[in-house]
Order: sequence, then C-alpha cells, then structure tokens
Amino acid sequence: MPGASAIAMPVTAPRLFRVIDTGLRPGRAQIAFDQAMIDAHKAGEIPDSIRFLRFPPTALIGRHQALSHEVRVGHCNASGIGIARRVTGGGAIYFDEGQLGWSLVFHRGTLSIASLADLAREICEAAAAGLRRLGVDARYRPRNDIEVDGRKVSGTGGFFDGDTLFYQGTVLVDLDPARMLAALNVPDAKLAKRALDSAAQRVVTLKELLGSAPDVGTVKSALLEGFAAQLGIEPVEGDISAREEALAAACFDEEIGTDAFVASIDDPGASSDVRTASCTGAGGTIAAWVRLEGPRLSRLREVLFTGDFFVTPPRVVYDLESALRGVATSDLRPAVERFFSEADVGLLSAAPADFAQAIEAAVAAGIAPPSR
Repeated sequence: MPGASAIAMPVTAPRLFRVIDTGLRPGRAQIAFDQAMIDAHKAGEIPDSIRFLRFPPTALIGRHQALSHEVRVGHCNASGIGIARRVTGGGAIYFDEGQLGWSLVFHRGTLSIASLADLAREICEAAAAGLRRLGVDARYRPRNDIEVDGRKVSGTGGFFDGDTLFYQGTVLVDLDPARMLAALNVPDAKLAKRALDSAAQRVVTLKELLGSAPDVGTVKSALLEGFAAQLGIEPVEGDISAREEALAAACFDEEIGTDAFVASIDDPGASSDVRTASCTGAGGTIAAWVRLEGPRLSRLREVLFTGDFFVTPPRVVYDLESALRGVATSDLRPAVERFFSEADVGLLSAAPADFAQAIEAAVAAGIAPPSR
C-alpha cells in the first residue's frame, strides 16, 4: 500500500566453516587426522570445518576391505608406496602428490539435511559446481562420484558419527595410471562391468581435460567457491589447533598408524572351512565370508563382511557380524532384517537385503577356493 513501510524479511546469515590445510603428510598420519577432527568436533572442541590434504604415493583401502585382495602389498613395500586403511568405507584408491584431498566435518543439523544419501548428493553437487569453475563439465553421478563425460575426476564418501558428519573426496589433478595399476588389484570383473580395457580409462585428470595441471591453490579456491554457493556456507581461513594435532598423534600411535589396523582385514579366505560369495548392486559390492557350525552345519559360527560399501557409523558392520553368530542358516534373512530395523543405521544405496543376499549365497556356495 502506498505510504506503508516495507516489511523486512529475515536474512539467514551464512554458516561459517573454518578452512585448514594439513599439507603433505604420510597416508596413515592423514587418516589419523581424519579421526582426530571427528573426535574433536563431537566433543565441541572445533567448529564446522573444511580441510585440504595431500599424500605421498599411498594405496588407501576402505574401512571394510580385505588388504591383500585390494592392494599389491609386495609391490608397494618394494616401491616405497605407503599403505593405509581409511576410517570411511568405499573402494581402494591410489593417492600421490598429483591429487588433492578435501573433507568436511560438521554437525548434521548445519545444512538441515537428515539423510546420508541426501547429504552426499548435495556435497557432491557443490564440489562439481566448484570444478566447473575451472572450465570442465563436472557432474555428480550417484552414488558418490563426480565425473566428466562418464570418467571419474573425483570420488567421495563419508559417514555420521553421532551428530557429526565426516565427508571426504579427492580431485584427480594429475595421475600416472601405470603407477595406480601397479599398486592396486583391480578385479577383471570390475573392468568388464564398464566395458573397459583398463582401469585408466575409468578416470580422467584435470591435466588431461585442461591441457595442463592447474596449481593446487586454484583448485582449492574453485572448490571453496562451489561449497559456498551450493551449500550456503561461508568458508573462513583458520588454523589447525594443538588439540587436533595431539588427538591425531594419539590416533596414529594407538590404532591408525599401526600395521595391525591396516591388516585388520587381510585374507578372510585363508581358512579351509570358509565359504564366500558376493552381491554387487547400486550400493557397491558386499562380500560375505562364513564359517558354519553344528552337526549339520546349520548355524553361523562366524561371518565377516567386506567390500566397497558405505555404512554409517562403520561400527554397525561389526555389530551385525556379532548379532549373526549362532543364528540358524534358515533364519538368516529375518535376522538381518531385524538387526537393521532395530539399529540406528545409515546406508548409502546399499540395502539390508544386499547383506542378506550375500550371506545366503555364501552359505549355499560351499567351501571357498584358495585365496590369492
């Protein structure tokens, strides 16, 4: 109405995210810092944060993967390539100075998005928007990749721990595919599934797309712009805290830096009475390794799940394995369904039925062949 004063609309201030860079550190030290940030954020000791990181040559396996099935351990040891186990799920990757890592640690209420799948989509869309600022047509591809013309330029993954979300990704700035293939065991089936002759055809680098590799600072700035615009946050340069460094050192010494942690899942088929099978779906590959007991081998003695799937929090997998001990083979699927109906679990595309299918197939498969 003429003469009426305008009604002021509330303006939501951007949510501040501290930005830090842990630089180039050995693989296990970087993973220990991942856990330190999660622990510090859960305790309210650090704010919502974005972190950048780089690695010397390192083979990184997912939290639930079998080491010797994914990595050419002998080659890595002989060639000075580090081996580390992530705190997140997903598949094995080769990382060196030619890639840039990024991660976000924040409260699950910060972006007002409840599910892991929705958060993964939003964060990947933001990272893709940032990469497009460099002049490449980067697009999010479910479940957790960023691609250019069907080739992966960034892989991502994450999980909730309580109310804290940890989500990370990589950007392939430059990469020698021969070094990657020499370090990792890439299953023939995985290549055939995509009609590829080699794993190198599955990935693409910014150097290949742009003609020359952009400097790390340029890539970082582009990603921050994408996060800011798409997520409605305000990145602010900050400092690494002494508390984070202390927690990272403790995590390294007590668990993540140890050979025992890296090899905590190594060769599950080594025992002669192990049965195995796998299920591959939209959520990744889930392999079940089973030992049976009883006069008719009609109960589960032990079960181990491995694969490149994402489950949040990661310890849920160990809880499921424990819950299935002693279960009758005839009750496998109902037992799996009961577990997931009662547990506080987040699944990124994988479903309870995928775990049930893998374990049922393992029980039916008979004794596993000798492992590699």
